[in-house]
Amino acid sequence: MHTMAKCIIVMCAFSLVAAASHARTEVVEGLEVTKIEVGDVAPEFKLFGVDMRYHTLSQYQDKDVIAVVFTTNHCPVSIWNIDPLVELHEQYHEDHNVQFLLINPNPVDEVADDGFEEMIERAAGDVAQPFRFPYLYDETQQIAYEYGVRRTDTVFLLGPADDEGQRRVEYIGPVDEEARNVYPVDEVEDPFHMTEALDALLAGEEIERPEVEAFGCTVKYRQENARIQRFGYDPFAN
Repeated sequence: MHTMAKCIIVMCAFSLVAAASHARTEVVEGLEVTKIEVGDVAPEFKLFGVDMRYHTLSQYQDKDVIAVVFTTNHCPVSIWNIDPLVELHEQYHEDHNVQFLLINPNPVDEVADDGFEEMIERAAGDVAQPFRFPYLYDETQQIAYEYGVRRTDTVFLLGPADDEGQRRVEYIGPVDEEARNVYPVDEVEDPFHMTEALDALLAGEEIERPEVEAFGCTVKYRQENARIQRFGYDPFAN
């Protein structure tokens, strides 16, 4: 699968950004996006999945940790991460009570390969292992915007729910920095893996690197006029 991703990056032209700034606000596809920070309350959401059901954060109150992963179908980094995420789910879901929720923030009118029908095919295993976790469609992009997602894949590890049912963001970053190797760049020295943060969080220990630079394809945010034309209102408006 990793070979397939490398072939895609050589054969096709993508709008790719291999590194991200730690600045909280950044212009992404012409839109100013402000990301949430480690320690912030994670925004609630209700999104439709390829299992034809709605999923919310609150329905997983019994989980010790939730891994929210913003991903896409088309991005080479997302393709590279499929097998690792499936394996992480197998390792952590039952034995460590961790819930994985994957969210696609790219609408079909911006990226044809990221449409809902294509999501169903991806989850069924069209290029790698089938998904064993919910794959959700952020069709309005409101949730990605609220989280401040700039690139895919980006992981948000959410700690245990408090008495009010809220969860705090404990880690923001990539699944695995080795995924940078799908690009023609120098090999990453001492790559960080999200399991380092996940293991520390489950053990009640301090996460050594709670925020790591994200990399990959920029989220293809609609412009304001396109959002209003499609929905009759602006989902990003406060």
